[in-house]
Amino acid sequence: MVFLVIIIILAFIFDYINGFHDAANSIATIVSTKVLTPFQAVLWAALFNFAAFFVSKYIYGEFKVGNTIAKSVFEQFITLKVIFSGLIAAIAWNLLTWWYGIPSSSSHTLIGGFIGAAVANAGGSFDVINYAKVLPTVYFIVLAPFIGMVVAFIITVLIVNICKRANPYRADNWFKRLQLVSSAAFSLGHGGNDAQKVMGIIAAAMVAHGSIGNLKDVPDWVPFACFTAIGLGTLSGGWKIVKTMGTRITKVTPLEGVSAETAGAITLYLTESFGIPVSTTHTITGSIIGVGATKRLSAVRWGVTVNLLWAWILTIPISALLAAGVFFLVNLFI
Repeated sequence: MVFLVIIIILAFIFDYINGFHDAANSIATIVSTKVLTPFQAVLWAALFNFAAFFVSKYIYGEFKVGNTIAKSVFEQFITLKVIFSGLIAAIAWNLLTWWYGIPSSSSHTLIGGFIGAAVANAGGSFDVINYAKVLPTVYFIVLAPFIGMVVAFIITVLIVNICKRANPYRADNWFKRLQLVSSAAFSLGHGGNDAQKVMGIIAAAMVAHGSIGNLKDVPDWVPFACFTAIGLGTLSGGWKIVKTMGTRITKVTPLEGVSAETAGAITLYLTESFGIPVSTTHTITGSIIGVGATKRLSAVRWGVTVNLLWAWILTIPISALLAAGVFFLVNLFI
């Protein structure tokens, strides 16, 4: 029982880190356009991160993303040691990328850690992986930013053409107000997508321990606590990544901020409805690239973007290797 409690605490720590690591996803554009101060922005995002709990529970009616994460490895290969090792690896990679201001995916870190530890537990066999659940997630490493980019490009072009005769000063003020709505919508998607992943891990740990019979029996306090933890983490902010997302990819205006956040929110709502755990980081980055590309392709700083792409590609394998190493160490002492 003690080991289960430690794992649940670690899961909440990861959820909190996920919040401040990914705070930039929700607030980067609204801070860079000076619509809100950094503190006002994180408070706004945290509020809607938590509100996503009620959206997932009462509008979607279930936590599909959490179920996908929990089932990414076949149940017979899931042990408390596996989950513990995966969480330690995910926390380590998240902290490392946060320190260097790299907006990597907390979602893929968690999946990579979970799979790496399970493979190590099975003696190196990849038969532990439930490919029906994992492959859609892998596909969306590419698809999520691409969808965000295309939708953001289309929305920006439409807005520019609709508002081309508007007074620039008045239009700018309107888009600053609209950014409050678009950032709130994106924060709802971020909370709904990311908090559920930790919920799935805790549910898997409870099943492995024997506390519950199956994933559907997870008590109500688990999702509530997960959404609370990610909201508190977002409230702490992640200023290094905010700088990368808000200014280094491309310069963003209020109009473009509305487009990027709306496109990101649409992508997140769509994938949550199908239970596909995508990266909010990848999604909003693709959306920011999309709005930058409407001006000219050179407006996007492709050197920065390529560096981000490498971080995205390496996240799952590095997290998996870290988790496998942690698992072997854990086996020596527990």
